Amino acid sequence: MITAQMPLPSQNKSYLLLLSDNPCDLFQYFDVKEMHGLNLKACEEYSNTPGDAYIAGLCNIDPRGNQPFVFINLSRCTNDIKTMGLVMHELMHLSGKVFKYDFMHFEEEMITFAETESYKVLTIIKSTVK
Repeated sequence: MITAQMPLPSQNKSYLLLLSDNPCDLFQYFDVKEMHGLNLKACEEYSNTPGDAYIAGLCNIDPRGNQPFVFINLSRCTNDIKTMGLVMHELMHLSGKVFKYDFMHFEEEMITFAETESYKVLTIIKSTVK
């Protein structure tokens, strides 16, 4: 599991970036058997492949506290286009949390935040995953 603390804009907070090629690592990282409607047993029983996985990506709140996290299942990052789509998808979820889902007033800021963070995450993925 690759982890990084990523700063959030205009806040003295950060989000936790989690990268792994095994979606079940997410449960082990947080030391839980269930979280956010998902469970470790189902994850372990699922046939996780590059084309299908129990969790491709997830953005939510740390089940042990209140820090947001973004998880990217690296086994689903089979090419640059799919990787960018998965990363941008999860970071749009994070953007909603950051901007309190106020799309009417912060539409451009929300999209720009997700795009900018996606480039950062893609750089980390490219530099750490060979």
